Amino acid sequence: MAELTSLQDALIEEIKDLYDAEHQLIKALPEMAEAATNGALQSAIDAHLEETRGQISRLEEVFELLDERPKGKHCAGIAGIIEEASEALGEDAPGSVIDACIIAGGQRAEHYEMAAYGTVVAWARTLELEQVAQLLEQTLEEEKAADEKLSDLAEAGINQSAMEAEDD
Repeated sequence: MAELTSLQDALIEEIKDLYDAEHQLIKALPEMAEAATNGALQSAIDAHLEETRGQISRLEEVFELLDERPKGKHCAGIAGIIEEASEALGEDAPGSVIDACIIAGGQRAEHYEMAAYGTVVAWARTLELEQVAQLLEQTLEEEKAADEKLSDLAEAGINQSAMEAEDD
């Protein structure tokens, strides 16, 4: 970790972490979409993949505003979440159960990102970096919407289907 001597240093380190997290998700999301058996879940994952690409571009804009070169720092948190979610994909389970597990992993990732983006938005505002805060807040709102979409899918039938699959 770089030497932290200021809140701005901490902000930059956290943005590097998020930059890596988003790149890890770009690699993991197609595998999740392919494993999903529910069409609406597949579509939601594909849509969030495109959104994630935009989030990376937004982070690159943030780096530019901070006079920093876009560079990631390994995000162990999201790596662990992806690893746990990937384990479920290898299970011999009904598709609806796999779908429920994909949603669980996706929501873990979204909650991690919401916490991280919430922090950097607050720090950017404290540092009076309003343009940076606005860009990061846009991503925060997208992460919240993605989490809500996953909840809606789970509650609209995927969890029920997973439960019924256990009875078969």
